[in-house]
Parts: sequence; structure tokens; C-alpha cells
Amino acid sequence: MCPAGRGGSVTSSGHSVVSALRARRRAFDHYGEGLLMPAILIHGVPDTHHVWDGVRRRLTRTDVEAWDLPGFGTPRPDGFGSTKEEYVDWLVERLERVGEPVDLVGHDWGCILTLRVACLRPDLVRTWAGGDGPLDAGYEWHPLAKIWQDPVEGDRYMAELEPESFTHGLVGGFDVPADRAAEMIGRVDGTMKDSILRLYRSALTVGAEWAPELSRVAAPCLVFWGVRDPACPVGFADGLAAALRAPDPVRIDSNHWPLLERPAEVAAALEAHWDTAADLGG
Repeated sequence: MCPAGRGGSVTSSGHSVVSALRARRRAFDHYGEGLLMPAILIHGVPDTHHVWDGVRRRLTRTDVEAWDLPGFGTPRPDGFGSTKEEYVDWLVERLERVGEPVDLVGHDWGCILTLRVACLRPDLVRTWAGGDGPLDAGYEWHPLAKIWQDPVEGDRYMAELEPESFTHGLVGGFDVPADRAAEMIGRVDGTMKDSILRLYRSALTVGAEWAPELSRVAAPCLVFWGVRDPACPVGFADGLAAALRAPDPVRIDSNHWPLLERPAEVAAALEAHWDTAADLGG
């Protein structure tokens, strides 16, 4: 269980969705009837729901939940293979249990997976927002991703992973605050390592496979991006926004993790996005 803060009570695995519905923020459709809709935040790699802690503390709404993907701070279901398709199916099943369209948000792999959900099941998504997760056939995987995708090199990397060295890499290469980097690597266990390898190996051509269907996304969209992201260059934000018929991306003066460097800016962008959708009757 996460600390509540201003973002409200948030669960790690999404199992208390029903309880969160009782404290729902009201949005209004064009008929003026109250509609109750939660916000669901999905992390990336190598994260858990905790990556959203700073953003949640700065949100004024109380119906926000951040979920752990299977294998990332929570056990995997029996037989779960941690492929990109299985993560999408898992998200769809969990969102169906909410019982109403949600404000769906993702970062990094959470951005990619939630985009796929919005393509396949637009009925589950009231609004979508995401960043620092390219879904583009022209995107070339970053160097570490290529290592993870190699069966030999990836396995060796995870077997020899040294927490101190990885932490220094997050701080020096991605501007992650030192305390948050230490917390992040402290949650990387054997299950997460295996999940990361399986996910990346299932996604060699994810851009070519999934990007052509972005036109199926029907929800109002917001793209936010760290302008200094070396792994996912900000230029891909423009292409994603265009494909989604979204406004110009919100460019944030950060590296790959604006959620950690600029949580107040991310929270403000999300609330403005949700309010605009509510005003339009979304």
C-alpha cells in the first residue's frame, strides 16, 4: 500500500479499485449528469507504482491509483510469460473490472502498453496521457534494451547486475535523484529481472507492429516528454502527438523520468488535460 498523500489512497496491484470508486472525483458530460471515473497510472521499466509517488502527492483529485505490472513489485500470475501482449491483456482485464472508462496514464513501457489498450479497447479509456515511451516504427531501441533483447548478453547482464553501479548509471546518465535511484534498484529482484528480459525480447519490432493502429485511439490524448531523454529522444513525442491527433506535446525540462525530476509539472499537465476533457463532455 502506498502512502496516501494528496493523491489519495493508491494500491500497488489495483486490487482495491472498488474502494477507490467511493471517493471518486466528478466529471460532467454535456448533459450535465455526474460521471464517476478513476485515474489509473502505469509505470515503466525498471519501476513499480512508486515512480508515481511524487506526482500523486501533487494531484488534487482523490480517485487515483497506480498499479504494479505483474513481476514488478508483485508476483506474476501462474503461466504469465511477461510478453508485451500478456501485459496488454492483463491491463484490459483489470480495467474491465473497474466497470467504467478511466483516465489512463503511462510512462516509459507504461506509455506503450496503455496506448495499445486505448487502440484495442477504446471503450475502457475516457482520456489517455503518456510520455517517454516511443511507439514508432522508426525508433531504434536504446543500447541497454538491445543487451536485454539478446538471450546471451541479456542473461549475463542481469546475472552480474551490481546495484551500486546501476544506481550510479541512473543518477549520472538519467538525472534520477540519488535517493530515488537507490529505492528503484532496491526493488529489482529476480522476478523483475526475468520480466524485463521477457518483455523486451517480445518487443523487437513493437513499433512496426503497433504504431499503424494508433489511429484507432478515440480518447482525448496528452503527450508529455522529458526534453533531455537520451533513451527516447523528444522528437518522437511530436510524431506520437500527431498520430494521436493530440495537442503539441508538453515538453518538460527533464531527462527520461519527468515523474521524478518535475512531478509538479507532470501533475499540472495531467489535471489540465483531465479538466479540458471534462469541459468537452469527455
